[in-house]
Amino acid sequence: MWAAVLTAVAAAGEVPAPAPGEYGYRVVQSYPHDPGAFTQGLLFRDGRLFESTGGYGFSTVREVELETGRVLRERRLGEGLFGEGLALVGERLVQLTWREGVGFVYDARTLRVLDDFTYDGEGWGLAGDADRLVMSDGTATLRFLDPATFRESHRVTVSGPDGPVAGLNELEFVGDALYANVYQTETIAIIDPADGSLVGSLRLDGILPVVFRREDTAEMNGIAHDPATGRLFVTGKRWPRLFEIEVVPRPTE
Repeated sequence: MWAAVLTAVAAAGEVPAPAPGEYGYRVVQSYPHDPGAFTQGLLFRDGRLFESTGGYGFSTVREVELETGRVLRERRLGEGLFGEGLALVGERLVQLTWREGVGFVYDARTLRVLDDFTYDGEGWGLAGDADRLVMSDGTATLRFLDPATFRESHRVTVSGPDGPVAGLNELEFVGDALYANVYQTETIAIIDPADGSLVGSLRLDGILPVVFRREDTAEMNGIAHDPATGRLFVTGKRWPRLFEIEVVPRPTE
């Protein structure tokens, strides 16, 4: 049966899509991280680390000192708001909320609120590059927003060999690829944002040692890429450590 299918594909001149790559990690450096921070968004630009934290009554947007984990400045959200994804557009930070359908725009230098906007459904992860914002909502769908107006332009569904990849959470552009935490796993999906195809899986199994885990330690969430140096940082919700990692190929079995 499969021979016949492959023959038909070859005859039609079609080439099957390559299987997604499988990657692991090497820890380059470990840094302190606020163990009370329910991390929902993370980004690093021009030597500055920014973070969005969630939880009703505990949500913030903050600038953090990488080397010490010290909060340099922060702005708290209202009691009825649950902070989610965070992206940088020029000198503006853009933050989503979970179920409230409102996003906020801040001055990245002062964290002063500049504007707000609304959207339908839930807000989870957010990532930005030169001319687009990409938003996740916990499903396999990614929404693309205009960074000037925050109007939605289109959507793509993230799919791999086994079908749609649900649970997409925190997002980060790394070069031409989009990295996404997969909710309640230690896997990062590597996505082609043009069509939503899954091009790789980054497995971070066991990156937070057992000695650092507490009863309230939650899942991995938080990806930050420094485009100036290529450094890649990851952390999780109420994790006491933030890790700089190197992506390496996983050995074939």
